[in-house]
Amino acid sequence: MAIRVYNTLSKRAEEFAPRHPGEVRMYVCGPNLYGPAHVGHAFSFLVLDVIRRYLEFRGYRVTLVQNFTDIEDRIIETARERGTTVEALAAQYAERFLREMDWLGIRRADHYPRATAAVPKMLEMIQVLVDRGLAYAVDGDVYFRVTKFPDYGRLSGRSLEEMQAGARIDVDPRKEHPMDFALWKAAKPGEPAWDSPWGRGRPGWHIECSAMSITLLGEQLDVHGGGQDLVFPHHENEIAQSEGYTGKKPFVRYWMHNGLLRLSEGPEKMTRHLGNIVTIEEAMERLQPDAIRLFALSSHYRSPATWTDEALDAATRGAERLRTAVEHVETVLRGDGSRGGGVAAPAQPAAQRGGEAAESTEDPAGVTRAAASAREAFTAAMDDDFNTPRALAAIFDLATALNKAADAAAKAGAHAPPAALAGLRTGRDTLRTLAGVLGLRLTAAVTAEQRRALHRFAQDLLKERPDLFDSAHPLVARLRAAEPANEISGDDLVALIAEGRMRARRQKDWSTSDAIRSRLQAVGVLLEDAPTGWTWRLR
Repeated sequence: MAIRVYNTLSKRAEEFAPRHPGEVRMYVCGPNLYGPAHVGHAFSFLVLDVIRRYLEFRGYRVTLVQNFTDIEDRIIETARERGTTVEALAAQYAERFLREMDWLGIRRADHYPRATAAVPKMLEMIQVLVDRGLAYAVDGDVYFRVTKFPDYGRLSGRSLEEMQAGARIDVDPRKEHPMDFALWKAAKPGEPAWDSPWGRGRPGWHIECSAMSITLLGEQLDVHGGGQDLVFPHHENEIAQSEGYTGKKPFVRYWMHNGLLRLSEGPEKMTRHLGNIVTIEEAMERLQPDAIRLFALSSHYRSPATWTDEALDAATRGAERLRTAVEHVETVLRGDGSRGGGVAAPAQPAAQRGGEAAESTEDPAGVTRAAASAREAFTAAMDDDFNTPRALAAIFDLATALNKAADAAAKAGAHAPPAALAGLRTGRDTLRTLAGVLGLRLTAAVTAEQRRALHRFAQDLLKERPDLFDSAHPLVARLRAAEPANEISGDDLVALIAEGRMRARRQKDWSTSDAIRSRLQAVGVLLEDAPTGWTWRLR
């Protein structure tokens, strides 16, 4: 089955066929480096990361370019307010952005061009547009002449009259038409500026993406992505200036736009200038990356979403369910002795095993068949305009089958047939593969919020029950010296508290043991007793 993609330009789903077979040239509008990125930005970049991953899963070679806007009105204003330079401010937020994308598991682009480095290409493009009568200069500014581009408005589905009626800006009387947009801005005192045929100045916002994408990906792209708020004016303007410059259509084969994220029910998207945002840094304090991914992928990428505690709690539980399914299987396989170290043969599609025949006698729990069915359902869902809710349903169905099979194998113990264990390996590997296509790591780490709570608990326990701890333990000395939570590993804090609980159990102090376990559970740490001591996992 071919991949079908909804194209904002044609307003319909189309069969995916890049210009060069097996190769996809993809451009994603990146951050404006005047402030921290928020979870609305993350929502868009997560969606496009999954699209890239899936195209690669289906065998395409994807080249991804994502720009950094490092010169723009708000960057200049913010730098001036903070008494720093535009360059220093942009560098600060670029570094932070990449660090936060790494935490989210968003794979890095192949290229991160910066607008300031692309000014020569922009000047070349603007000059060509002027020479062709598609742009004009006035008082050192240069504007694109929208009336000379017949297709202007096709992407957004609006006429020039409708655009003008909905405009929120004052009309500049120097423009030939109110919707003409700036390609070049005349220099203002104290602002960064470059020499140009029209005098000192700097580029307008829209021209940078055309210049950078054409330089790195060529004159015609396969995929261009971003939020629905970029359809107009940004992407509409990109089409006009790019096709006006190259003379080639279409500039982009598939325009893909994700729905917008809101902080509460209502019409307003998350946006920094309104202040209704949750920064990625704030989300990192209390959430797991997999939970944020599941939240984003639980609705279709073209649908809007609302950032609520209820939705995030559900995503957190879902991430835990997938993670524990894999952990359950691995626990069973580790207990299998010499047989647990083998490598299962790859699962065969149902057609190769005789179609929809009865459960294979080689896999009593049917996990191999469940894995093949999950892969088939996952692929069908993702081929249908990247339908991640259906793809996730296939993964969760496989997790359910894995848990049942692992329970049966654990009950059988040493009598579990080798074929059943091979089926578990196949199911586990398939779940990991499909989850990985969606960028799910199936791991968890103690969050900053949890670490602070564990730090307080450990300090309280040391004061109330010093007898539960070895005074020579290095961490005990650090806690008594009031070393801050951010300098102590969360895993080390859990281990110390768990060791204290084991001492309470050896003293038959069951009430203290239970209290410690309950308080850890309240923090999101599930402590479980085991024959060799204890184990723990995060919710």
